[in-house]
Amino acid sequence: MSKEDKKNDIEKEQVDGAQNEAVEVEEPVVEEQTAEEKLEADLKQEKDKFLRLFAEFENYKRRTAKERIELFATASEGVMKNLLPILDDFERALSHIEDDKEAEELRKGVLLIYQKLVSTLEKDGLKAIEVANGDVFDADIHEAITQIPAPSDDLKGKIIDTVEKGYKLGDKIIRFPKVVIGQ
Repeated sequence: MSKEDKKNDIEKEQVDGAQNEAVEVEEPVVEEQTAEEKLEADLKQEKDKFLRLFAEFENYKRRTAKERIELFATASEGVMKNLLPILDDFERALSHIEDDKEAEELRKGVLLIYQKLVSTLEKDGLKAIEVANGDVFDADIHEAITQIPAPSDDLKGKIIDTVEKGYKLGDKIIRFPKVVIGQ
């Protein structure tokens, strides 16, 4: 190699070295957090997690308490629904026995059993929904079986007859009264 080649190589190395130094200078300086700042950030994050977990747990407790109260209030709903046809049968039997004057003692016995059954079910929260002829039909409370021509204009859209009694267990309707309405 000649002196010029060596000189050119040295110049190239110097230029490359200068470029490398320039690159090192151009790197952004990252500010490091102090240990105290890191701990404060971690503490804030853990407090947030704790508060969220605590709020979620409180919501869970409220929800399960509400579900438990509802369960106790309507735990006997299935049994009550199964007993409603028996109540209907008692009422039909009482209406037929009233027609027979010779069966006065039988009527008293059936009436006594019916009253005991009704009072026992009422103690457990069962209530009959009172429906009178001429009441305004409400689809939220009544179930319309059929419509017939109203005997008078003031009975249009009102209840004309009750086919089957309705019942509530607490505040929940477990059987809607079946009614006939005037059109």
